[in-house]
Amino acid sequence: MHVQSMIRFRPLSAVLILGSAALLLTVAGCRRSPSADVVATVNGKPIMRSELDRYYQASLSSAQHQLSPSEADMRRLQILHQMIEDEILQQRAAKLGLVATDEEVNAKLTEIKAPYTQDEFYNLLKARNLTLAEFKEDLRRSLTKTKLLNKEIESKINITDTEIASYYAAHKADFDLIEPEYHLAQIVVTAAPSQQAGNLQDNKASGLADAKRKIDALHIRLDSGEDFGSLAMNFSEDPNTASNGGDMGFVAESALKSDAEVYAAVNKLQPDQYTNVLPIYDNNSPGHKLIGYAIYKLIGREPAGQRQLSDPRVQQAIHQILHENQKQLLENAYLEILQDQAKVRNYYAEEIFKQGGQ
Repeated sequence: MHVQSMIRFRPLSAVLILGSAALLLTVAGCRRSPSADVVATVNGKPIMRSELDRYYQASLSSAQHQLSPSEADMRRLQILHQMIEDEILQQRAAKLGLVATDEEVNAKLTEIKAPYTQDEFYNLLKARNLTLAEFKEDLRRSLTKTKLLNKEIESKINITDTEIASYYAAHKADFDLIEPEYHLAQIVVTAAPSQQAGNLQDNKASGLADAKRKIDALHIRLDSGEDFGSLAMNFSEDPNTASNGGDMGFVAESALKSDAEVYAAVNKLQPDQYTNVLPIYDNNSPGHKLIGYAIYKLIGREPAGQRQLSDPRVQQAIHQILHENQKQLLENAYLEILQDQAKVRNYYAEEIFKQGGQ
């Protein structure tokens, strides 16, 4: 059994495609763009078609099928909306003197390069069709956006004890566990040919025999004292958990028991211990076909029963929920304000609309 995670994976291309909220654009009269190379302007600053194409190509690494022309146009529009939104934020950051410095960019670059040898890092850039200069520019824009939102959004968020207590009173049942839960992490290697690697090394087993060699080698590295989370980020092939060090969150005991072998192995563990290599089967195929292997780590157990407000973990969980809700609300409002103030022309949208009307 491959125990599913509720934690979403975010691939390296997420560093490239900046921004997340939707941008509402009104298609103006179908005038020609100032240049065929310009797909949009934000307060007069052009966004080039070559940049749109670069981000579009980076996004295709997660595509599971060949996109039709209309699907490709839709994806480009979505990416361009994100690029426009990001450019609005970049211009605001520049106005406030919050553009990331060379020192900040280089420090982040050093952090990202840490798990790799120099050859591995440059091979990864090559696989993503990126130059080092392009990667550093993407880092600068990402760091700049973070600095801006930290100043404009995070500084306004204040979660009080009263708000935490009110939330607990309204959601007390959510903190009453009806059965034990297991906080798990995993390293997964599969033989599935269509599955993306989903890890920092872009490392994917080529078949079942290769998957077994890979997982055995990773288990040896764990036995040698290497960090579970680091190995998961670099080599696990589950896109939903690899980026988070393999963390699967909490798994209910009933769900874990659906695979007797996994449950028996996990139930013998103490916190911070990990299992031997275990098989993963496709339960939807005839004969439960073997499709890969996994190693599970027990981070902790939670017994059944009501969790009280006095529990620091309950307070932390509620604080995080309230913080994220308030952050999302303020960020959406902030983006709406900046968009209202910006002068945006989306020539690519106008081009598509014009072609559709012919």
